[in-house]
Amino acid sequence: MTTPVLEARDVTMRFGGLTAVRSVDFTVNSGEIVGLIGPNGAGKTTFFNCLTGLYIPTEGTVAYQGKVLPPKPHLVTQAGIARTFQNIRLFANMTVLENVLVGRHTRTKEGLWSALLRGPGFRKAEKESEAKAMELLEFVGLDAKRDHLARNLPYGEQRKLEIARALASEPGLLLLDEPTAGMNPQETRTTEELVFAIRDKGIAVLVIEHDMRFIFNLCDRVAVLVQGEKLVEGTSDVVQADERVVAAYLGEPFEGDPGEAEAAEVEAAEATAAHAEDTVADSAAGTTKGDTP
Repeated sequence: MTTPVLEARDVTMRFGGLTAVRSVDFTVNSGEIVGLIGPNGAGKTTFFNCLTGLYIPTEGTVAYQGKVLPPKPHLVTQAGIARTFQNIRLFANMTVLENVLVGRHTRTKEGLWSALLRGPGFRKAEKESEAKAMELLEFVGLDAKRDHLARNLPYGEQRKLEIARALASEPGLLLLDEPTAGMNPQETRTTEELVFAIRDKGIAVLVIEHDMRFIFNLCDRVAVLVQGEKLVEGTSDVVQADERVVAAYLGEPFEGDPGEAEAAEVEAAEATAAHAEDTVADSAAGTTKGDTP
């Protein structure tokens, strides 16, 4: 019997008078790998951000393991959902090991005074966190590079490191935003194997991706967003055979299609919101341009 891990009900997201996501229902069950696809401007990233607390949905609810999620990213992570980003967000001037240790912060109980005094409790927690971080680096194949700076890793390994950091929070659900973007075929196959291994650990996975071969080989179910609405959902065979999906990707009109103008508006709204999100995130982290790869 499958148990729902993530349940989104009637999720709608508006930016001013523009509706980027409209009344989307979506479920991810335990042990599943689910894909979310759609042409540019479909609202995929906006919907992802609603699931992870970066955006507060205008309407609807998002629940994890039966509990409605708080609209704050760190609380969503603490609840059990981790994510990676389309644009890699590593701490470039920190080592590979240190980047993974950052991901452990929601699972450590030591406070400021404990860290400052570095008592026995803190040293024990630090040692346990390092051991778990090394397990994850071994899992993704980066244990031999623990002391390398993140910025010196090849692109494919930076992607692996970002996944390892997300796994450090011990999630029950991992959200991957275009994990194979910019990868060559060999790196893509390696990522596919890694996602299967993550699922085998008992972690459900939700993936946004433009590489259709990757998605259809990987996922148990695939949902298609078009202009913010869920067009179809089902197995890879069902989705690939749906004429509306083909029409959406080829740019051909179908019944109910709002047209290119609205798609462009959605894409522009997502880009503006993403820029604002990056600015806030950088300010909160105290980063500068030199801190990113």
